[in-house]
Amino acid sequence: MPAKLSVNLNAIAMLRNRRDLPWPSVIALGRIALEAGASGLTVHPRPDQRHVRFSDLAPIRSLIDSEFSSTEFNIEGFPEESFMRLVEEHRPEQVTLVPDDPAQATSDHGWDFRKSHNLLGNIVGRLKKLGLRVSVFADGEPDREALTIARELGADRIELYTGPYGGCYDDPAKAVHMVELLGETADIAFELGLGVNAGHDLTVANLPALVARIPRLAEVSIGHGLTADALEYGMAETVRRFCRACGQDI
Repeated sequence: MPAKLSVNLNAIAMLRNRRDLPWPSVIALGRIALEAGASGLTVHPRPDQRHVRFSDLAPIRSLIDSEFSSTEFNIEGFPEESFMRLVEEHRPEQVTLVPDDPAQATSDHGWDFRKSHNLLGNIVGRLKKLGLRVSVFADGEPDREALTIARELGADRIELYTGPYGGCYDDPAKAVHMVELLGETADIAFELGLGVNAGHDLTVANLPALVARIPRLAEVSIGHGLTADALEYGMAETVRRFCRACGQDI
């Protein structure tokens, strides 16, 4: 099965937040994305609400439940207590745990599973009791011991941090090397029984090589590059372009 596309709404929310006005509408553009073929919507509600606001979560949950019940809501973030309360209230189909410091501009590394074993063990167990799928952010370098810990913690999936791969857009040789590292990491995850997602700085240009190397890739979560393309092509056509880059016949 081709990788599914989850549209990250944070960049849209950030643009909206530049003014005290309701546009661009996070909900309206989320609806367009789902109508065009996206399989889900992703948000990363940071504590300062500089992107998606906490008040956005209920309308997104309602949009999916009332109009697109076959799609999924993915909430990602650092598992502090305020984040956990949001997850418990809005019950996304998937929770993606990321090791972000609140001051970070964006996610830029995966978990150190050795150091975070106790924290993640408690959090993953709590989320699994709610019946939620749990994905944990992981660096792209192959590390069997680290991924074994992720599996032992009870995670269902890892999300490969693809920032370094996206960053070599102007270096084809390095891109080939980076996609192979990501592929080797995915191979280990699959051997351990983990599903594999991917996200960060993915584009229509670099997705095909990634999905060719990881044909069992479950989902990609894309925000910045997709939103940038939407300014040029419109949201609906941009979603279709990204779905086709994932290998979907759309």
